[in-house]
Amino acid sequence: MLQATPLTEGWILRHEGVELPAVVPGCVHTDLLAAGVIPDPFLGRNETEVAWVGRREWTYETELPETNGHEQTDLVFDGLDTAAEILLDGQVLGRTRNMHRSYRFDVTGLSGRLAVRFVSAYAEAEAVRGQVGERPAAYAEPYQYIRKMACSFGWDWGPTLVTAGIWRPVRLEQWSTARIARVRPLVTVEDGLGRVELAVEVERTRVEAPLAVEATVGGVRARAEIDGTTGTVRLEVPDVRLWWPRGYGEQPLYDIELALLHGEQALDAWRRRIGFRTVELDRRPDAHGSGFTFVVNGERLFARGVNWIPDDVFPSRISRDRYRERLRQAADAGVDLVRIWGGGIYESEDFYDACDELGLLVWQDFPFACAAYPEEQPLRGEVEAEARENVVRLMPHPSLVLWNGNNENLWGFRDWEWEPRLAGDSWGEGYYLGVLPRVVAELDPTRPYTAGSPWSGSWNRHPNDPAHGTHHSWEVWNREDYADYRLQVPRFVAEFGWQAPPAYATLRRALPGEELTPDSPGMLHHQKADDGNGKLRRGLERHFAFPEGDFDRWHYLTQVNQARAVAAGIEHWRSHWPVCAGTVVWQLNDCWPVTSWAAIDGDGREKPLYHELRRLYADRLLTLQVRERGLVLAAVNQAAESWNGTLTLRRMSVEGGVIGESRVGLVTEGRAVAHVDVPRELEPVGPKEFLVADAWGSPRSWGSPRSWGSPRSSEAESGGEAESGGGLRALHFSAPDREIPYPRPEFEVALVPGGIEVTAHTLVRDLLLQADRLDPAARADRGLVTLLPGERVTIGVRGWQTPDAETARSALYCMEPHR
Repeated sequence: MLQATPLTEGWILRHEGVELPAVVPGCVHTDLLAAGVIPDPFLGRNETEVAWVGRREWTYETELPETNGHEQTDLVFDGLDTAAEILLDGQVLGRTRNMHRSYRFDVTGLSGRLAVRFVSAYAEAEAVRGQVGERPAAYAEPYQYIRKMACSFGWDWGPTLVTAGIWRPVRLEQWSTARIARVRPLVTVEDGLGRVELAVEVERTRVEAPLAVEATVGGVRARAEIDGTTGTVRLEVPDVRLWWPRGYGEQPLYDIELALLHGEQALDAWRRRIGFRTVELDRRPDAHGSGFTFVVNGERLFARGVNWIPDDVFPSRISRDRYRERLRQAADAGVDLVRIWGGGIYESEDFYDACDELGLLVWQDFPFACAAYPEEQPLRGEVEAEARENVVRLMPHPSLVLWNGNNENLWGFRDWEWEPRLAGDSWGEGYYLGVLPRVVAELDPTRPYTAGSPWSGSWNRHPNDPAHGTHHSWEVWNREDYADYRLQVPRFVAEFGWQAPPAYATLRRALPGEELTPDSPGMLHHQKADDGNGKLRRGLERHFAFPEGDFDRWHYLTQVNQARAVAAGIEHWRSHWPVCAGTVVWQLNDCWPVTSWAAIDGDGREKPLYHELRRLYADRLLTLQVRERGLVLAAVNQAAESWNGTLTLRRMSVEGGVIGESRVGLVTEGRAVAHVDVPRELEPVGPKEFLVADAWGSPRSWGSPRSWGSPRSSEAESGGEAESGGGLRALHFSAPDREIPYPRPEFEVALVPGGIEVTAHTLVRDLLLQADRLDPAARADRGLVTLLPGERVTIGVRGWQTPDAETARSALYCMEPHR
């Protein structure tokens, strides 16, 4: 039987005569950090102090042990970052130039000093640029000339920390007669019958040895002979349970095992988990353009998505538990689709295992982002090799539902002045419209492929045409007010978002000793977006009086504005289902502490946006929308069951008085949106009035409105699901906050088991408990909450060791009268 021996011990890192202990898997930066050679690049402005690391050569060394008892021994690297030479006692075994591939070297009968010598990724990239010529990109760094995680070179949310190292496991594999080289599983299901076809490739030491493969899944066993180096075994599993996205059903997973046999002797084994489901992408033309709708097991979905970047700029530090924690946070927020963005990596088995179990659909970009990529050698061969390996590696996972060719490169060619600068040079089109769709069609025909995001499906249309395919909405953040999200109904919004700083405790840890202001040195260093603070300010000033000289107020308002901006988009687009079939927020997570578009900051703390996503991505959403015919209430029901109940509309003053009221029946079919016109006499007039819409009734019994705790509202429309026992609520303010004469907020704060209770005596808009101000380890179970006079909310808090009501009050923020 094949014997695998991990090579994790005894490694050293060598550089210019200096030796340090090394951790494998790992990278140079983490080893230098552990040895105290460099400061933490996440703190202060230390990033610039360690820039030299990415410009140097580094060597990892260990002793390769003697092996015997098998006919062949292979040295296997699952990941090398990136340009390396592998030597054994000074003899070259091979060279690598791709972070996204694995490598195997024959070391049969060999032992001695193993060295992995990394050249600087800059040196490799610049050498390739010298061969193939200059290509345009969104950033000045040379990331398009090397097959490496592009965001190592920095991004508009990430630091420039150009890594090197053995970033995935390394081992010795000893075997005799034959081993399994590759298994390509095609999993389909029809009318309850699951079919599994396993295309097997083997490597041999004995050409004449008769071989067979035997596979089992779901209690079914099948066998096939190996003809030369290939064979195919087919299994049919009756009455399989379907794997569903979260919220649509369960996620049953089936263990599948395959053994390579020589007679009765087992030579090697392959084990995975699979799920039975169908996936289609409906891109048919219709009266609105051409769609982009995921269809899983015949069910059409509005995709409630988030964009995923590498969760650490040093990916070797991301443990299985950390992946599971972050993805559990996504699932708990109502997310059902995660897009792995193309400036990162092909994600790990740990990532995909968690998504399989949580019911999170995965959209995997091929790693190309925001640049013109040369198609000449040596890059072209590397691109096809990495694509072939990773398509097959990830095929078993039912969560994987889409392969996407690139991030924004088709758009860049058309709109970012690349075409005249290229003057006919290659730029990646041959990858996205040639190599990659060919590889996917050949190896993984069970899943759809799209050439890029955004992409309208044809060069006959603008690549970012909102009426066709996927759309990236960035004009709003860059130049406009978030209210402008409501001016379009794209078919699928694959990127949009708004910035906010991280949690206060995250800033205090990342910027120790700094007097925090929006433009203090550390704050500016941890703001990587072009004119990011200027856009934050302009975005605030459209809605609020800018809080000059008050950092705490600025911090609170920018987080409120982020939540409101994303809510404006999602509520509008969900209300237009099925024309719009998905939103993918930029972004779920961060790779270090930074002001960014993330819902979860670099220390893993949830911003108010995260809690807002829980409301926005719930199965049932109530939202007030301004349409041509007037104010409309949209009841969005993504659940299978119909939503029937009573709708109460109240026109109110900011002082708490009820000016007008009406009750109507509410009927919304499953997977549908119902619209109710608001009577003209109930539409608020001027900044002193607002509209409250409360929905009561099935699918569960809802309690008294005095115990709501409805979440936040926005100027034009919003909604909110109350705490357990409440109904759903939407609020509409027709004026920006800077014009609303808010009363001075009055509320009581009391300790209750597991948290605090807030009772409002006035309108209290966008109340937020910043739990990390109580204790860096503390977490609140909700974000922004709007209370009407007499209402109360319970905010759960965990990780707070010494609770008291007055301290809690000091960490509560809300809208206040203008100063």
